[in-house]
Amino acid sequence: MAKKGQKQKRYSAEFKLSVIMDMREHKLGYRETVRKYDLVRQSESSAASTIAKWERIYLEEGAEGLMKERRGRACSASGTRKGRPPKLDKKVEEDLIAENQRLRMELEYLKKLSALVLAQEQRNSKKQK
Repeated sequence: MAKKGQKQKRYSAEFKLSVIMDMREHKLGYRETVRKYDLVRQSESSAASTIAKWERIYLEEGAEGLMKERRGRACSASGTRKGRPPKLDKKVEEDLIAENQRLRMELEYLKKLSALVLAQEQRNSKKQK
């Protein structure tokens, strides 16, 4: 963990993957890998545990797992993660907004149509009496 007022170092998914692949290929330990890539932050053991975490994620989820943002603590009840929600692509967001508006208009139209049909049925039932 970075000291107060310092920004935490962030590594790209490509860098993490190259470190893990090199470590596995050359059969290096965590501390040897830390020294080779000069990843020492506060202590060698904390950097080694970070590499161990990267390796666990790689083994469980593959290379795609290293690309996920893992900030925040998971909710204990539902298991969902907190943190920043992933940003949608601008085009996807516009499409979703347009679809939402279209569905609202369709719902209003169906409500009005239902009200008109109901009113007409009531008028027809009054005439038959």
